[in-house]
Amino acid sequence: MATLAQPRLGAHDDKGFFLGAALVMTAVMVAGFGLNIVIGRSSFGKPLLVHAHAVVFFGWVFLYLAQNFFVASGRIALHRALGWIGAFWVVPMLILGTLTPLARVQAGTVAFFFAPLQFLVYTPATLAAFALLTYGAIALRRHSDWHRRLHFCGMALLTGPGLGRLLPLPLLIPYALEATFAVQLLFPLAGMIADGRRGGRIHPAWYWGMGMMVGSMVVIELITFSPLGLALYGWVTAGHLGASVPPLAFPPPPAP
Repeated sequence: MATLAQPRLGAHDDKGFFLGAALVMTAVMVAGFGLNIVIGRSSFGKPLLVHAHAVVFFGWVFLYLAQNFFVASGRIALHRALGWIGAFWVVPMLILGTLTPLARVQAGTVAFFFAPLQFLVYTPATLAAFALLTYGAIALRRHSDWHRRLHFCGMALLTGPGLGRLLPLPLLIPYALEATFAVQLLFPLAGMIADGRRGGRIHPAWYWGMGMMVGSMVVIELITFSPLGLALYGWVTAGHLGASVPPLAFPPPPAP
C-alpha cells in the first residue's frame, strides 16, 4: 500500500491513477467474494480460521484504498500514521494466508478447478512475493515514485482470489490459475501504459514489480511439478483426509 510515503516533487500527476486503480482492485475483491455469497457458493457458516483470514485480508484491501485516498486528498500526516499499521499487518496475513489453504488441502476440500498441490503452493509463494514487494515499498518510502508502484504490484498479487470468483474458472481447467494470473498482470500493464502516456517513459519500478509477480508464478509451477512438491504434499496431508486426494489431479465438480 502507499505506506509511509514522503512527498516527492514531480510525483503528483499520478495520484488520480493510483486512487482509481485502488478503487478498481477493491471493487474486484468485493464483487468476487460478494457474488459467491449471493449465489450460495459461500456462507458465513465457515470455521473461525476462514473468518479471521477474511477479516485480515479485507482489512488490507481497505487500508490500501484508504492510503491512496489520503495521498490523493493531501492528508499525508494521516497516511504516514496509518502506514505503520500496514507494516505490521503483513505478519498476520502471512500466517493466516498459509494456514487457511493448508487446512483445505488437509481436509481434501480444494476447489475442483485447482490441483490440490498447486493450490497448496500458490498462496505461500504469492504471499512471499507480496511481502517482499510491500517491505521493499516501505524501505523506499522516501521515494514515492518507487514506493507506490511496488505497493501497487503487491496489491495486484492479492487480487487473484477475487478475480478467480468472477472468471469462469471451471471452463479454464487445467489452466485456471494461470489464466487468473494473466488477468492480474493487466494491473501493472495499465500502470506502465499510464506512465508512458503521462511522461513518455515507463518507471523501472514496474519492471521490478512485474518481475516479482512473474517470478512468484514460476516458483509455483516449478515446485508444483517437482519431487519437492510431491514430498511436501505427502508431508502436509499425512494422517488427514487429503492424503487420499491425488496431488495433481483435479477433483470432481460438486454435484448439482
